[in-house]
Amino acid sequence: MVKVKICGLSRIEDIEIVNLVKPDYIGFVFAESRRKVTPQHALELRKLLHPDIIPVGVFVNEQIETIMTIVKSGAIDIIQLHGSEDEHYIQKLKLQMNRPVIKAVSVQNKGDVQKWQGTIADYLLLDHKGGGTGESFDWDLIGEVKKPFFLAGGLHTQNVGKAIKQTTPFAVDVSSGVETDGAKDAKKIVEFIRRSQNEY
Repeated sequence: MVKVKICGLSRIEDIEIVNLVKPDYIGFVFAESRRKVTPQHALELRKLLHPDIIPVGVFVNEQIETIMTIVKSGAIDIIQLHGSEDEHYIQKLKLQMNRPVIKAVSVQNKGDVQKWQGTIADYLLLDHKGGGTGESFDWDLIGEVKKPFFLAGGLHTQNVGKAIKQTTPFAVDVSSGVETDGAKDAKKIVEFIRRSQNEY
């Protein structure tokens, strides 16, 4: 069954919502964003998170030492790289800490995904250019993917079932698609998870 990641959690209320519906992953954004959280706040939220839910930290061209500090604090279990980090950066990161790494790929043309097939990263995350835009991309551009991947970019309750059927991802990743007026919406999260799992 496809897994679900709810990204951009920043409030205690967000944690309370996901603890009830238990997605597989949640995301804390440490990069510049309206959803950005400080390492200390992420740690406080992590302490409230149900142990079955895996927290992911989202970074953009961050210093490896900073990521290491956040991982060692216990705030996150998985590292998601959403910037221009190259393979050398990922290798260095993996050498310094034994944690899964998700590398985001901006899908704009056919072949963009295939360029990352040989990465040492554990997962790919396929997104619209720039990420965090709430816009989807042409799923036909994905092509054959050997690595397990998270599908992101403009997913919501109305299109997630179709997206899963068309792309067969390892997981689907949503943020703005389960928000109302910029805040996580419990009803939308429940419906997103239901459709992700029932329409597969």
